[in-house]
Amino acid sequence: MKRLFSYMKVHLLESILAPLFKMLEATFELFVPIVVANMIDRGVSGKDVSYLIRMSILLLVLAACGLVFSIIAQYFSAKVATHTAQMMRDDLFAHIQTLSWRQIDGLGTSTLITRMTSDINTVQNGVNMFLRLFLRSPFVVFGAMIMAFTVDPHTAMTFVVAIPLLFVIVFAILLITMPLYRKVQKQLDAIMRSTRENLLGVRVVRAFNRQESEKKTFDEEASGLYDRQIFVGKISALLNPLTYVVINLGIVAILWLGGQQVYAGALTQGKIIAQVNYMSQILVELIKLANLIILLSRAMASARRVDDVFRVVNGRKDGTAGFPESETGGASIDFSHVLFHYEKDAEPALCDITFHADAGSTLGIIGGTGSGKSTIVNLIPRFYDADSGSVSLNGTDVRTIREKDLRSHIGVVPQKAVLFHGTLRENMKWGQKDASDQEIYEAIDIAQAKEFVDSKGDGLDLMIEQEGRNLSGGQKQRLTIARAVVRRPDILILDDSASALDFATDAALRKAIRSQMGKRTVILVSQRVSTVRSADQILVMDDGKLVGHGTHRELLNTCREYQEICESQMTAEEIQADRKGDD
Repeated sequence: MKRLFSYMKVHLLESILAPLFKMLEATFELFVPIVVANMIDRGVSGKDVSYLIRMSILLLVLAACGLVFSIIAQYFSAKVATHTAQMMRDDLFAHIQTLSWRQIDGLGTSTLITRMTSDINTVQNGVNMFLRLFLRSPFVVFGAMIMAFTVDPHTAMTFVVAIPLLFVIVFAILLITMPLYRKVQKQLDAIMRSTRENLLGVRVVRAFNRQESEKKTFDEEASGLYDRQIFVGKISALLNPLTYVVINLGIVAILWLGGQQVYAGALTQGKIIAQVNYMSQILVELIKLANLIILLSRAMASARRVDDVFRVVNGRKDGTAGFPESETGGASIDFSHVLFHYEKDAEPALCDITFHADAGSTLGIIGGTGSGKSTIVNLIPRFYDADSGSVSLNGTDVRTIREKDLRSHIGVVPQKAVLFHGTLRENMKWGQKDASDQEIYEAIDIAQAKEFVDSKGDGLDLMIEQEGRNLSGGQKQRLTIARAVVRRPDILILDDSASALDFATDAALRKAIRSQMGKRTVILVSQRVSTVRSADQILVMDDGKLVGHGTHRELLNTCREYQEICESQMTAEEIQADRKGDD
């Protein structure tokens, strides 16, 4: 809540004026029963038409003033609420960008999306209604009670009994519903996760004919949300009937006590009507207050969920050194006894990894699925940090280098080709903001993408849809490679990024990178022997362990795991020729 109020303080004046103008509106409203009472006692009883006309005009003036103040209050409250939500959403997005990959993995993408959208929208509605009603409703309730005492203290004692009882009902239901609303939001996370998985994997779902089972799973999750919402809704629904019962009993008590006084001549009919009107005002305001409390309970639950993300702080310290430049170009890479776990209690993803790669050389990494290939390359730009051991570039530990400088010298092409909605030029400038068209075309040419880009006819103005939906898998991979190449990095990491390319294109790509990019350190992660065989050295990974290290020929003669991979992809004659060195 402190965080929420800190956002509201930015518009402190509006946050104060909104409830104040609502109270001014309520003040005019509290005078209405008195005016009506006088109209009955003097205008109606005395048949004074001119007095009735004057009082009617006064009622219209009170209504007009109340309307003006209400509009002003709602403008201020809406302004504070929308700006609060905007600032919270901006800060949350910026905060998420500071989190490590490990923390984002732990929170979950679907959870973060829900908190960025649904939760903050709920907070916005809560702030809006809070500013409009949190002072107005109590002010009207207690103001009506005070005005009732000015009319007649005897019948006003009904208010003294009814109001505390109503507050007990309201706050009892509040205490019950708040934790239930938190559970509802958690169930919403589950539905968001299921929806996201199914929409992103719709082709896989259909390919395996799993539509019906996925529908059933989604229906179960949606039913769970429905049941929880219905349950908490039933409890919240008790507010209105319980408050109506108490208020109507209060009105009955006023009519009974007031009727006796009217019969005795101690009270006028107009004052009885005024007391009933004040009790009705309390009824209306308490219904508003009850709905406000329900909304606030949901908003508070959502605010806590958003704050939970803010409390996840990236404890990893940024380095202070600049990137260590190499005189020969590229950068040497050293892993020294590196141990890494994705989760503390899980098996290590990397175990005692030690190797050296010279600056300007080509390093191949091969192994089965889940062997730790991608984990190795993710440690180089500090997407993750090693639990023990060290990762160094040009002899400098990456943890001492400023992340901005570190990543500006590294070009990463991830396994999954990710492109953004916009023009081809805009996507390429993710690699280098000030890249010229000529530099972009050179990168596209190196990535073997020039032919299909030219065939589209739009050049760099080619519009790319979200996630590159208007491109094939191979086209997307080549463009993501071009995006990394346009940076002209010291280290170029290709993390199984040519899996959708045919062998000829893959070979042409590797040849172009080596011939046109100069002395760059290139890391080729792949399950294809053909991709890594010409590398200066190859790492063979198996279950998080480095089981082989050397050239293609050396590994064919010394590493059984590498031999098995080659036997599954090459003919016996090719293997024999490579062992002898007959390239």
